[in-house]
Amino acid sequence: MTKYFLAGFPSYEELIKTMNGAKVPVYREANGHIHTPYSFSSFENLEAVFSMAKDEGIAALGINDFFVTDGYDPFYFGCLNNNIFPLFNIEFIGLLKKEQKAGIRINDPNNPGRIYFCGKGLDYPFKPGWRDRRRLNKVINESQNQVRTMIDNLNNLIEPVNPSLTFTFEEIKNKYARELVRERHLAKAVRVIAMKNFSTDEEQIGFIETLYGVKKTKTGLSNPAALENEIRSNLLKAGGAAFVKEDENSFLNLKKIIRIIVNTGGIPCYPVLLDDPSGKFTEFENDAEKLYSSLSSLGIGCIELIPGRNDQAILKDFVEFFHKKGFVITFGTEHNTPELIPLTVSSRGSVPLDESLKKIAWEGICIIAAHQYLRAQSRQGYVLDDGTLSLDQKNGLAKLGRMVIEYFLNRSDYESGN
Repeated sequence: MTKYFLAGFPSYEELIKTMNGAKVPVYREANGHIHTPYSFSSFENLEAVFSMAKDEGIAALGINDFFVTDGYDPFYFGCLNNNIFPLFNIEFIGLLKKEQKAGIRINDPNNPGRIYFCGKGLDYPFKPGWRDRRRLNKVINESQNQVRTMIDNLNNLIEPVNPSLTFTFEEIKNKYARELVRERHLAKAVRVIAMKNFSTDEEQIGFIETLYGVKKTKTGLSNPAALENEIRSNLLKAGGAAFVKEDENSFLNLKKIIRIIVNTGGIPCYPVLLDDPSGKFTEFENDAEKLYSSLSSLGIGCIELIPGRNDQAILKDFVEFFHKKGFVITFGTEHNTPELIPLTVSSRGSVPLDESLKKIAWEGICIIAAHQYLRAQSRQGYVLDDGTLSLDQKNGLAKLGRMVIEYFLNRSDYESGN
């Protein structure tokens, strides 16, 4: 494998000297959280990701798939070829049993106790130890067993209509997925077999509504992404005829998730849900002070938001609160639904972020970049080996990260001495 470019970067001292006096922008456009086709993505392939990123002037981009890092290599080379700084992340789904019993929702609006959790700036190449690899494989296998049972349930619904339309796990994986098959792939498969096997709109809708049972479609056929969301909601989520409840053993507890992230060189990061369209919050997030205390007690000093979900005024107050508390903050778009939206981060209603939010988000991206650089240089990053955070180094890491990214983006100039 080609040597990781950060491992071949100038040393810390040389980089500081080279970049001394260089003019760098206050911020650049960046996106710290996108899912790729290696879990599920709005993008059909990584080439489409990089094409959009270049068109929108994205300087840094973070891969953030569920459970897997299979996309790291093609993502890495795609970033190099398109002069985009790569950030290596991962996402887990865990369970807080105490909160589950108390009915407390964390950052999943529908499932008390369930927690989404990210690792930022992992080492590349990704090399977990045997214990962590075994834990990851167990989670992946459990998730795929759940999907296989959902496919069986879907086939039980499809077979009375037309037995020739049933499908297998392998077929769905080969046609729509890469390594990981998820609910959204199943929803897409249902929509596609309706489109391909019934000639009229009425027959296609009739087939899908037969699977729904008593429900009728509210989206129709004109918006494929909306239809897939509806299929997933009506058939594959709780209450749906093909729904399969996840085994609690398939969830890692949060401490184990954090340990995997730290062991693989990453920064533990809590993804914040924040306000929904009606202005409501989950019980875990409805008080910023309590949330800060809860995260700090767990040794978490990094949060991430998907601003497209949030009202900008609420987002701004929340982000500024945590920024003053010294947290590392990043933004992303996820791209984990069928809808293809821009990579440029905006708040709810496609409202552009103001400059203060962009500066805070860019600082977070730069800290992660510095962390990756220092780890590649066999130095200590933002997170110590025992999981302790280098909070007093945050400003210095932000400055270093800016230089790392700028050196990368303009490396031909610096390497030639211009």
